[in-house]
Amino acid sequence: MKEKDAYSAVHYDNYLQLDKILDAQSPRSTELGKPAHDEMLFIVIHQVYELWFKEIIHNLSSIMVMFENDEVDEKNISIAVGRLKRIIEILKVLIDQITILETMTPLDFLDFRNYLLPASGFQSFQFRFVEVALGLKKPKRTTYGQKDYQEPFSKEQIEKLNALENSNSMLQLLEKWLERIPFLEFGDFNFLEKYQSSIDNMLKNDKEAVMKSKHIDEVQKNLRLRMLEESKKYYKNVFNEDNHQKLVDEGVLKLSYKATFAALFINLYRDEPILQLPYQLLSSFVEIDELLTGWRYRHAQMILRMLGKKMGTGGSVGYDYLKMTADKHHIFLDLSNISTLMIPRSELPKLPSDFEKILGFHFTNMNK
Repeated sequence: MKEKDAYSAVHYDNYLQLDKILDAQSPRSTELGKPAHDEMLFIVIHQVYELWFKEIIHNLSSIMVMFENDEVDEKNISIAVGRLKRIIEILKVLIDQITILETMTPLDFLDFRNYLLPASGFQSFQFRFVEVALGLKKPKRTTYGQKDYQEPFSKEQIEKLNALENSNSMLQLLEKWLERIPFLEFGDFNFLEKYQSSIDNMLKNDKEAVMKSKHIDEVQKNLRLRMLEESKKYYKNVFNEDNHQKLVDEGVLKLSYKATFAALFINLYRDEPILQLPYQLLSSFVEIDELLTGWRYRHAQMILRMLGKKMGTGGSVGYDYLKMTADKHHIFLDLSNISTLMIPRSELPKLPSDFEKILGFHFTNMNK
């Protein structure tokens, strides 16, 4: 476009290319001479899904570019949080759209279902792109019928997915960013040592409270004391870096030891001004994971309502497979599990005053 044309009049229809969009619905039932009224709804809903997936990819890709460098501009954290919150709102809409689709009854769906074979949501390239970009790669993916998830796609699409598989996902970029955060040690202050001391103190206080309580019987006391001992063992393993790495190697954990404790530090001291945006960043990824799980589960429930135990149009076991993905396809689970390591504010290690100044954007009036 020439610069002189940049501000020329543009018509609503032309700008949105509505002739293409509104002419993109071709119900197969109509083409076959047996029109099914609700097939139009089915098509529109799924086309809208694909448009939202496109917007998610547009935002997610821009965030990944921000985190690719060793030095992440702090101004970009604010931008990233804003775009992640947009993705969150889109995912809420995706879940809500299922309610609209469910205005179609099982009998309405059966009017045209057989015309769809073998088309399936499994063939959505954009949704697979979102999953892989976030961090759900082949080794962690639940498949059906031993099929490669890339099987339905074109050569060009497979090349794009493989490029994603072989590059850093959002989860990996986030891990590298967390590992670079310099707050775990500051002068003589060692967060891990102080945190471990706080854990020991917390468990000691909990044990004393149980022992002194007059409101629980001996059976309950012994049960709670055993639970405290188990907690003690758990925390002992948490602080063992070799144990943590073993769990990463086994695929139980995804984030490294250093990244995990950096995330914990951000969560514990999130009220400090400089950590508020990093906390929102981590919380946004947790919420995205939660909403994706909710969408998968809601999708599974819809399939159960529409098809019962029938096989899906793509050849999967339908409801059972979709529910399995909801249970297993968590991407940012390590960030959610940080809650296990949280301690009350009253037990937080006191930060050195000069460290607090750094975390608090301390400013000195130079005119005084």
